[in-house]
Amino acid sequence: MNEKLLYVLAGYDNAAEKRILDIQNKLYDKGFFGFHTKNIPQHITLGSFPSENEHELTHTLKRLSASVRAFDVIFSHIGIFSGGKVLFVSPDCSRNLAELKENFGSSFGWAPHSTLLIDEPENIIKAVPEVLREFSSFTGKIESLHLYEFFPARHIISVNLLTE
Repeated sequence: MNEKLLYVLAGYDNAAEKRILDIQNKLYDKGFFGFHTKNIPQHITLGSFPSENEHELTHTLKRLSASVRAFDVIFSHIGIFSGGKVLFVSPDCSRNLAELKENFGSSFGWAPHSTLLIDEPENIIKAVPEVLREFSSFTGKIESLHLYEFFPARHIISVNLLTE
């Protein structure tokens, strides 16, 4: 039996969301499709939790939305995780990003990323040149937090971080 889990996601400004989606959609246009969850915002996963933590996490997201300012992130590279099944775009791990992550568990060993494609290694390797043609460093902004339950995907709450 698959147990449902809750996931806290850091969301981007519209321009960063579009930039990552454009890269991903070009992969789809080239015939790559993968096994990753579709139709959710582009994001960085900050933590996963048992379903019984929904009330506590909802409260934490609301609290953070009243105390944490939106902040810039620089997407400087793409990568592939060990095992070769996950291709991603990744921001540098800034102090602001690490501090946000620490609200949901340790940032030690954590690799902030936005998944472009989950597939078999042979397909990931074929997708890399396509991503390299489209990717160049860019700045985005972490401006929201989302709480989802998977699987199937169920959106629970989204909150905006403070703006200047």
